[in-house]
Amino acid sequence: MARDYYEVLGVSRDATADQIQGAFRALARKYHPDVNKDPAAEERFKEVNEAYHVLSDPETRKRYDRFGENFRNVPEDWEERVGAGAGGFRGGGPRPSGARVRYGQGFGGAGGINIEDLFGDMFGGSGGFGPIPGADQEAVLELTVEEAYRGGKRQISLDGRNYEVNIPAGVVDGQRIRLAGEGGRGSGDGPAGDLYLRVRIKPHPRFRLDGRNVTVDLPVSPWEAVLGATIAIRTPGGEAKVKVPQGSSTGRRLRLRGEGMPNPRGAAGDLYAEIKVMVPPKPTARERELFEQLAAESTFDARRGR
Repeated sequence: MARDYYEVLGVSRDATADQIQGAFRALARKYHPDVNKDPAAEERFKEVNEAYHVLSDPETRKRYDRFGENFRNVPEDWEERVGAGAGGFRGGGPRPSGARVRYGQGFGGAGGINIEDLFGDMFGGSGGFGPIPGADQEAVLELTVEEAYRGGKRQISLDGRNYEVNIPAGVVDGQRIRLAGEGGRGSGDGPAGDLYLRVRIKPHPRFRLDGRNVTVDLPVSPWEAVLGATIAIRTPGGEAKVKVPQGSSTGRRLRLRGEGMPNPRGAAGDLYAEIKVMVPPKPTARERELFEQLAAESTFDARRGR
């Protein structure tokens, strides 16, 4: 059984026209899709809208009170037919139980209910509750690590519309970029909402991000690891130099302060170069001879670390 329209609006069956209108306005303000982004809100709004259409019209409300969910099948001159007797409707019908129709049926012509026409005076007119701002909207903006590091302007297209986005240098994963006035449009001269672009930084084959800190693998040869070296390393912002201390093993992290993601409001992140000692996959005969000589002469025990 469909819900009773009085129950939908939360009013009693003897509610006045003002009480019905007041209840409708309060519910419309709460569930209008431009205000409430809950997916269930639109369906609730349609239900409230139907109930208000029926109960705000005195003649339609009278038929609904008398015939309940069958009121739409009752002709408008039903009272005359009841009085005429033969061929008409008899009094004493069932207690109204409410009714519900599909959104778009019954009112507003073949095209159904026009929300903007229905609420135009309420959302923007002097007799209503004023303009309602449009809903904020959100979309995902994918960036590479390098794009996030540099920032700058970028052209994007969403739902057939083009936007020029100013990306701040050093934007981080999850940060939102606001495009003022580019969200849902308002009702009754209400301002448009904002469009928020939530940044998602794509995985990178070289760089690993932790907030504004960046970690990068630093391959070194065995002799660089043993003897120490100064090595050029690639960062999101370009090339930098890192000094590998003598006796560095795989897993050692070297910190380059301020070489991570920039921060427009404070200190930049750091870059961590993580050493990975690499050996020749196919040593030459001479390399093998030298490694064999080293193995014979060295007292270093890798398992014991000394």
